[in-house]
Amino acid sequence: MLTVDITLPDIEELHKVVVDGQEKGFLTYDEIVSGLEEVELTKEQVEDFYTYLIDHGVELVEGVEHKAPPHEQPALAEEEKGPKLDLTVEPSLDSLRLYLREIGKVPLLTADQEVYLAKRIERGDMGAKTQMTEANLRLVVSIAKAYLGRGLSFLDLIQEGSLGLIRAVEKFDYRKGYKFSTYATWWIRQDVTRAIADKARTIRIPVHMVEKLNKVVHIERQLVQRLGREPRPDEIAVELDITCEEVREILRMAQLPISLEKPIGEEEESELGDFVQ
Repeated sequence: MLTVDITLPDIEELHKVVVDGQEKGFLTYDEIVSGLEEVELTKEQVEDFYTYLIDHGVELVEGVEHKAPPHEQPALAEEEKGPKLDLTVEPSLDSLRLYLREIGKVPLLTADQEVYLAKRIERGDMGAKTQMTEANLRLVVSIAKAYLGRGLSFLDLIQEGSLGLIRAVEKFDYRKGYKFSTYATWWIRQDVTRAIADKARTIRIPVHMVEKLNKVVHIERQLVQRLGREPRPDEIAVELDITCEEVREILRMAQLPISLEKPIGEEEESELGDFVQ
């Protein structure tokens, strides 16, 4: 079976931060920074670490004051709303940490608050639409994680999922009595999977091959770092616990060579790796 899970580096400080967060159920950003003060992490490792925390039930908050239950938060006052977020422009890798921090500031909504906002949205209240959207961005992050390794970066997935969330906010009918998150999940997934399919067409491979291809690429990059050379198909196969022929077939069906450095284009101005995440 092809699986690539997020695994934390074997660094004691990282695991201490995770345990502390799981015991409390949340971590402030100051606590994370303090706990990792002596640890050097790459941008990719920082992205994985925040994803790992969220995935293991640790809420990321600006400070302890944000831990008040949603019904105690004055969330519906226009002047007391959470920070304004850009929902259509993808945050850069360097701003991922800030983006996650900002969405962590926005209080979750109760069922009554969702209905109240939905009624205002129905009357054309753009402020209510923005508030409903921002309060559910953590749902987008949660769903986006399930599609990592399928051809789009984490930030691309968040961007596409956010567009689906906006559509869900516009179409939500509170009279049917279901939770907004249940309804929004379908719309978020629709936009994410459509974007993955579009990416697959961009590199001219069947959509069902995108996940397999990207997992092969992921392992290839790990082996390059470990071996200091381009790995052979049989070495990739051992890491993924599949046959060598399966590795060759994945690459053959995708019509891609193993090397990501192969020049492509009429003037060979780009490399294949530029088009594969």
